[in-house]
Amino acid sequence: MAAATIETVLDRHARDGTRLVQILREVQDALGWLAPDTLTAIAQGVGRPRAQVEGTAGFYSFFHTRPLGEYRLLFSDNITDRMLGSHDLMRSLCHKLWLEPGRVSEDGRVSVDTTSCTGMCDQGPALLANYRAVTRLTPERIDDMVHLIRRRVSVGDWPSDWFHVDDNIRRRDVLLDHGLAPGAALAAALDRGPAGLLGEIERSALRGRGGAGFGSDIKWRSCRDAWGDAHYVICNADEGEPGTFKDRVLLSAFFDMVVDGMCIAGFAIGASKGFIYLRGEYRYLLDRLETRLAQRREAGLLGRNILGRGFTFDIEIHLGAGAYICGEESALIESLEGKPGKPRIRPPFPVTNGYLGQPTTVNNVETLALAALIAVKGGEWFRAIGTPASTGTKLLSVSGDVERPGIYEFPFGVTVAEVLQAAGGVDTQAVTTAGAAGFCLSAGEFGRRIAFEDVPTGGSIMVFGRSRDMFEVARNFTRFFAHESCGFCTPCRVGTAVNARLMDKLAHGRGSPYDLDEMEKMHRLMQGASHCGLGNTATIALRDMLARFRPAFERRLHSPDYEPAFDLDAALSQARQMTGRDDAGAHLTDNLSAQRAEAHGQEPGEAQP
Repeated sequence: MAAATIETVLDRHARDGTRLVQILREVQDALGWLAPDTLTAIAQGVGRPRAQVEGTAGFYSFFHTRPLGEYRLLFSDNITDRMLGSHDLMRSLCHKLWLEPGRVSEDGRVSVDTTSCTGMCDQGPALLANYRAVTRLTPERIDDMVHLIRRRVSVGDWPSDWFHVDDNIRRRDVLLDHGLAPGAALAAALDRGPAGLLGEIERSALRGRGGAGFGSDIKWRSCRDAWGDAHYVICNADEGEPGTFKDRVLLSAFFDMVVDGMCIAGFAIGASKGFIYLRGEYRYLLDRLETRLAQRREAGLLGRNILGRGFTFDIEIHLGAGAYICGEESALIESLEGKPGKPRIRPPFPVTNGYLGQPTTVNNVETLALAALIAVKGGEWFRAIGTPASTGTKLLSVSGDVERPGIYEFPFGVTVAEVLQAAGGVDTQAVTTAGAAGFCLSAGEFGRRIAFEDVPTGGSIMVFGRSRDMFEVARNFTRFFAHESCGFCTPCRVGTAVNARLMDKLAHGRGSPYDLDEMEKMHRLMQGASHCGLGNTATIALRDMLARFRPAFERRLHSPDYEPAFDLDAALSQARQMTGRDDAGAHLTDNLSAQRAEAHGQEPGEAQP
C-alpha cells in the first residue's frame, strides 16, 4: 500500500524533483511519516540522490522521519500566545495525556511540542493539530481535546468552530475598501500596456511591503530586461515573522486582488507562470485558494487568453513546511525548487537568476495587491497618500496587550501612538514594530511614525503592557532566532545560539554584566557579517530592550563583578545527582581551595597572592 501511495503522488507531480517539498508533504499526509524506505523510493522516483531527499526532509520542521503519532499537536510559542497562557495550556494537556513535551506518548498515539508561530496572534492562544490551526484555546477546549484523543476521534471530526479563523479587520483604507470586481485591475493593466503599467508603478513610488522596502518598479524593470528562456512571478506568502498575519487576511478575504496583482506583474515583466508560496501554517487555506484559481480559469481571468486579450498567465500554489527562513526570497526559491530553504549567495539576484536560473520577481502579498490598485487608480493618486518617501497605506497586524487585536490599514506616517489608540492599547510600556526582527520602542517614543524613513515595518506590531517582563520577551525572541537560523553562515548560526544560552544563563540567576556586554558585541558582529536578513535583524529588538529596559536584565545578575571562568563544580551537579551524593567530598570547592593553598605554601583560608 505504501509503495502504491508513493507512486500515485510521484505521478501526480510528474516525478519532478523541483516539486519535492510538495511530494514529501503529500506522502507524509498519506503514510503518517517519512520512513527510510519511503525516502529511498521518493529519491528513485524523482531521480535525485537519496542524501539530497533526506536533506530536504530533515530541513523543514513539519516533516518528520520518525513516527510521531496519529495526533501531532504543536502549540504556538510566539510571545503573544505565551502571554495568553499557551505554555500553561500545553502543560495541562501533557499532564492529562501522561506525556512530556517533545516526546511521543507510550502508546504511540500522540505527540505534543511547540512551533514558533501559527500566524493566529489575533485569536490565540493557538495550536496546530495535524497542521490544522485550532484557535482561541481555553482550559475547557483542552479538556475536550483530551477526551477526543482518548476516543481516537479523527482531527477532521473535531468541532468545526475550533478551526474557525476570523479576519479581524479593524480599520479599512484604500486597499481593504477598494470595491473592485475580480479582474477589474487586470483589465486596467491590459489597457495601459506593459510600458504604461510600469510607468504608473514608477510614478506611485510603490515599495515592497515585506519589510525591505525595495522599489517595485526597479525590481520589475530589472526582471523584464534580463535575458532568459522564461520569466517568473512569485508571491511570497510565507509570512513567518512572529506577530504577523496580514497576508493571511489578504489571501482569505482579498484573494482576487492578489491574483490580479500577480497577473499584472507577469504582464509587466513578460512572464506566463507564477507561484504562490503559501506558509505551511496556512494549510487550511489551500483547498479554498485552489478552488478560486479554478473558478478564475473558467471565467477567463487566469490561464490562456485572459479576458480574450491574448495574454497567458497561470498560477500554482506551493505549500511551505515550517521554515521561517523561507521568507527570504532566495531561500524561498530554493524551497520552490525542492531543496532546503537556505539563502543563496548574491549576486546574482533573483531578478536575473531566480527560479530555475531564470529572471524572477518575488513580491510580498500586500505589494501585489497594491500594484493591482495602482493599475486602476494610477501612480499619482497613490503617491498622494502617505509620505513622500513612503507612499500609500500599510497593513498592520496588531497583537498583544490591546483590546482589539487585528488588521489595521493606515496611510504611512501614522504615529505609533495613533495605532495604539485605535487598537485599545492602554498603559503600554513597549511596542515591537517588526515582530521579533525590528525596533522595540518604549513609551517615550510612541510619537515616532510608521514609515521607511522613521520606523520601517513589515507589518507586525506587538504591544506589551507595563505588567510584562521585557526580559522574558527578549528571551523568547532569542530562542526563536536560535531555532529558525538555517545554519548557512557562522555568525548567525553561532550568534543566535550564544544569545539564547546567555539569556537562559541570566534566567537561571547565573548571569553577570559580562553576559550583557557579550550580547551587545554579538549584535555588532551579526549586523556586519551575517549572510542574509535573518542574522542582520535577529538582534535588533534584543539590543533595543537591553538599552531601554536594562533593569529587567540587571535583576537577573548573580554578581555585579565577574571574570569568565568555567565552574567545574556546577558542571558535575548531574553526576552528583546520579550517584546520590551531595557530601563535602563530592564537591570541588573546598578541595580546590585546599590544593591552591598548598601550592602557595599557605594554610587553607589564608589570602593568596
